[in-house]
Amino acid sequence: MPAKKGDKVKVHYTLKDANGEIVESSLKTLPIEFTIGEGNVISGFEKNIIGMKAKETKTITIPPEDAYGAHDKEKVFEFPKKNAPGDFDPQIGQSVQMHRADGKPLSVTVAGRTENGYLMDANHPLAGKELIFDLELVEIIE
Repeated sequence: MPAKKGDKVKVHYTLKDANGEIVESSLKTLPIEFTIGEGNVISGFEKNIIGMKAKETKTITIPPEDAYGAHDKEKVFEFPKKNAPGDFDPQIGQSVQMHRADGKPLSVTVAGRTENGYLMDANHPLAGKELIFDLELVEIIE
């Protein structure tokens, strides 16, 4: 019986970038478990599980709009060195936890250094990227 909206499923996946390099995989751990339609995984992932049968495998390509969206230049900003703690010396590409003006936590990636500070990117690291997944629908849980 094919997977449908409302079904709880277990899925193994391998995520690759446009060059075929593995970004992450569940193959050496447990498959992810979620209910189709609850929005706990990106929409393009969910859409492609619908219609699969248990033990079926396939490779899919998800465009940015069905994954983490376009890269938003408005989410890239300069963080002045003068506002940083004295021992703050992040590496380019490093993920850093900051706080918005309202106090809520915000994960950013250090995108570069500027004359007065650091260039920070609050986009999801995979925003604007096409995602390639190898999928295996391990089980549809009754």
